[in-house]
Amino acid sequence: MKQFNHNTLRKALAAVCLAACATATAGTQSLQVLHWWKSASERKAVDLIAQRLGEQDVGWHDGVVPSGSGVGAGIVLRSRMLAKDAPEVAQLNGIVIRDWAQLNLLQELDAVAIAGNWNKLLLPAVASTIEYDGHVYAAPLGVHRINTLFYNRKLLQRLNLPVPATWPEFERVAARLQQAGIVPLAQSSEPWQVATLFETIVLAEGADLYRNLFRQRDAAAYADPRLARALGRLRAIKRWMGSPIRERKWDDSVRELVGNRAAMMVMGDWAKGELVTQGMAVERDFGCAAAPGTERYHLFNVDTLSMLGTHPELRAAQEKLAALVLTPSLQVDYNAIKGSIPVLRNAGHMKMDACARASWKLFNSGAEAQVLSLVHRMSTDETVRDAIVAEVHRYFLDDSVTAADTQRRLAAIARTSTKTR
Repeated sequence: MKQFNHNTLRKALAAVCLAACATATAGTQSLQVLHWWKSASERKAVDLIAQRLGEQDVGWHDGVVPSGSGVGAGIVLRSRMLAKDAPEVAQLNGIVIRDWAQLNLLQELDAVAIAGNWNKLLLPAVASTIEYDGHVYAAPLGVHRINTLFYNRKLLQRLNLPVPATWPEFERVAARLQQAGIVPLAQSSEPWQVATLFETIVLAEGADLYRNLFRQRDAAAYADPRLARALGRLRAIKRWMGSPIRERKWDDSVRELVGNRAAMMVMGDWAKGELVTQGMAVERDFGCAAAPGTERYHLFNVDTLSMLGTHPELRAAQEKLAALVLTPSLQVDYNAIKGSIPVLRNAGHMKMDACARASWKLFNSGAEAQVLSLVHRMSTDETVRDAIVAEVHRYFLDDSVTAADTQRRLAAIARTSTKTR
């Protein structure tokens, strides 16, 4: 079922949109931007965009979501639309762009894309994520690799331990770390973080399985023994996460690595930006590798900004922001801070560290390596995504829930969703 594809909601939001347009303040040259970037490195990246936008005589009015999550941002955006208080710009990633475009609530950016030659400028895999029904509805900022293993070099070197390339090797390394009084894996029990770890474990079982589960939503795939193995691994590695496993923000887990209290972390490469902002250096203090068993795959999401159609008198300012996002200088500087890689075909490697160069090389190796993230809204309807995340989280927290039961419940979600998509 598509989250927003409902006639009643469509009419209500369209009415709100018209009302908002009628009450907008004429002549305003400031754009309120709704987003969920709250960590130190994310704030630094946002400040860079705001500064460059200000140089073009357009203000950036920050509308950061208190929860700091994509789920919270969606709730806030819908509430504000209904309250006739819509922002001019919103961070909408992946499938969510399509959902809002279907409601005719986003500005088409076709003119900006044509003027900027985006069809030749953008990486093809990125271009496909911002288009719907032949039109462009978002400006892409950067590509994040989700299946990244970050490791504290000092701690591994102290015990003469290798960077684990497989999950069995991870188990051996984790056992040695734990014996030395070091938490092997920094991990939060927050639902999306648990699900992010899980999707990388599933990917290690094969990209074909991952795509059948989360892109094709093939109900039969949920009976695959490889999914049972992935669920078993998720539960088995809980013992390496410290006790108790607390619900905390992802940047709090990053600080565990910075403080030498934890040795490893599986997270998207926004964690790299935070590690650097916290004073660590790539290669000297920490390294990044593929999450065990996923070295051939680039599980990714794309950060994007969409322009809401609620204030047509601000369209010129919105288009300035969209054009700015794709300038080479902003792409290079922004992604160096954020931890991601540029969305441009010819980004070059001048400001790319070793982690970024490896990500860039793999992402550009072809479609077989590129895998759309479930958790980070690239592959599956929001409603289905939320249901899957909830089931995985339930399994993670409650040891009495069996893998077989979780497989059946996930298959039921897939069967329901394939009837209505």
